[in-house]
Amino acid sequence: MIFLKTDEEIELLRENNILVSKTLAEVGRHIRPGVTTKELDRIAEDFIRSHGAVPAFLGYQGYPASLCISVNEHVVHGIPSDKIVLKEGDIVSVDCGTFMKGFVGDSAYTFAVGEVAEEVRQLMEVTKEALYKGTAQAKAGNRVGDISAAVQEYAEKFGHGVVRELEGHGLGRKMHEDPGVPNYGARGRGPLLKEGMVICIEPMINMGNKSVVFEEDGWTVRTRDRKPSAHYEFAVAIRKNGPDVLTDFSIIEQAI
Repeated sequence: MIFLKTDEEIELLRENNILVSKTLAEVGRHIRPGVTTKELDRIAEDFIRSHGAVPAFLGYQGYPASLCISVNEHVVHGIPSDKIVLKEGDIVSVDCGTFMKGFVGDSAYTFAVGEVAEEVRQLMEVTKEALYKGTAQAKAGNRVGDISAAVQEYAEKFGHGVVRELEGHGLGRKMHEDPGVPNYGARGRGPLLKEGMVICIEPMINMGNKSVVFEEDGWTVRTRDRKPSAHYEFAVAIRKNGPDVLTDFSIIEQAI
């Protein structure tokens, strides 16, 4: 079932998503060679709780951490660990969620660790631009497939693989609500976008082909060919006049 939000509820969702952006900015300030992903997770949990919220991911379906931190060929849902030490040239996709005042925030951003290879930098730029292309279609009267097709068309133009097994989703009092928002599809298909819907658009784009593997820990997803993957995510409210982006990447980008 798709739940339409009131203006007041959308503002509570915005408050959560701004906090997520601030948390990602705080994490980004600490991303450097030698830091462990577990330390980044500790920083995020402390920051979230100090701002009156709780980590939405911690304990969700048994997930053991506050962040999902996915390095290089790991696409999403990487579990933070003291054994994973970042090094120069890595890319790190950090997915963060908050729960505050009855609503959830959810966003992701891919960070470079120092200088990265030019082809990896291009992957990051293409994935972020694919997010913007998809978001531009998130307006009342369009369909989910308009978002999906915009993401897919842009990413595949550069020869990158668009992950099929994972997708965006509705957002509200729960982290995952209807509708699903795939990163591939056909224009004019899928659920109708209506004013008051809030969705997460989150391209997961591989440098190589689209195939992924679900690892034995039950969470981590990696590319089958072990080439890097990037992941960016916006929370977006659907309005008559166009998308109302509840996430603020400028907070992150000013910090890094």
